[in-house]
Amino acid sequence: MLDVAGLRVAYGERPVLQGVDLSVSAGEVVGLVGPNGCGKTTLLKAITRVLPWAGGEVLLLGESASKLSRQELSRRVAVVPQNPALPVGYTALEVVLMGRTPHLGFLEQEGAEDYCRAREALRRVGALDLADRRVDELSAGERQNVVLARALAQETPILLLDEPTANLDPLTEKQMLETLFDVMRQKTTLLITHRLVGLENVDEIVVLDRGCILERGTHGRLIQENGLYRRLWDLQNRMLDERIS
Repeated sequence: MLDVAGLRVAYGERPVLQGVDLSVSAGEVVGLVGPNGCGKTTLLKAITRVLPWAGGEVLLLGESASKLSRQELSRRVAVVPQNPALPVGYTALEVVLMGRTPHLGFLEQEGAEDYCRAREALRRVGALDLADRRVDELSAGERQNVVLARALAQETPILLLDEPTANLDPLTEKQMLETLFDVMRQKTTLLITHRLVGLENVDEIVVLDRGCILERGTHGRLIQENGLYRRLWDLQNRMLDERIS
């Protein structure tokens, strides 16, 4: 469903991704982790062609992303970005309706079916009660639910999540993760995160460092190895223990 082969991306003369290989099958959830600045968000932007490739290939449902129109790309891949900026003055339902844009013709307006699908997306993330509220009046967790619902309303087989629980308090993060994993299992999902909580439930973890894949495997396997993932896991657990004490 999602295949990245030998992908290279550079900012000017500075290489950022150096021959990344990655595959996510239908119904699979892959977690991408690594230190800040290692290239996680750059990979997401390259998959969606926000950034050009210096080499390699990205296949979406077996077809090169480079050959797809922006509309067709948006029919295959939905993105939940990190710290998304939402339009001021719009209701949650109006924002979620924006996810229907790839399915509309030129100058075509949303119809009854689009409204139905937008409301269903809000219901799936437990946010239907927010439909008529303005997004600039919502909490951080509520806004994240709206952004996730917008991605679901887009009805794509592939879902890319970039730090979806960033800046959420622990209780809201736990609730969001429960919603996310229910949704992700119905898609082909690449979950980009610096928080390792919940990664015990993904199918594979890919560890990126300095633009290269350093480790890959399940949480159970990687936690037994003395690699970067284990060090990141131990560090986050120590920080959590210190906050609790």
